[in-house]
Amino acid sequence: PQMDEDIRRLQMIAERFSKIGSQPTLEQHEVLPVLQTAMDYMRTRTSNKIIYTLHAEETEHCQAMLCVPLFEWVIENICKNAIDSMDGKGSITIEVKTENGKGKTENLYIDITDTGKGIDRRNFRRIFNPGYTSKKRGWGLGLSLGKRIIEDYHRGKLFVKQSQLGVGTTFRIVLR
Repeated sequence: PQMDEDIRRLQMIAERFSKIGSQPTLEQHEVLPVLQTAMDYMRTRTSNKIIYTLHAEETEHCQAMLCVPLFEWVIENICKNAIDSMDGKGSITIEVKTENGKGKTENLYIDITDTGKGIDRRNFRRIFNPGYTSKKRGWGLGLSLGKRIIEDYHRGKLFVKQSQLGVGTTFRIVLR
């Protein structure tokens, strides 16, 4: 069963990379199951010293136009960075909120909070630059690609909502 899951995963990664550079098809999806799938995937690949929590203000109307494989990749990438920042021990909380206007949901906010090292305020924008990395290994492309996927493809926003050195960081995704 684990090998089947890994094969399915590799096919999905190939599909994701084939979508980068082309305009992916967006479809209406419930956001919570997509977030849950990404968290479940990360949970099976990290130690049990990482606690994952998904919390939603309201479970209905949490829909957005998504390219699921690319969107999941962004969530997983932010979680991977969080795990590195926590040295493999801590918590990742994803909180979903909606903002209503004129009788319908206007914005969907997805806040991803970790208990890691935090980010210096001066770097809040720089971390999204291609090549920026605080790790010994890595190309520093994850967050720049993630920002592009959210902002160019999903017409949303991805930014550092808040961060405190030694306490943790919250990334916010805004989808319309």
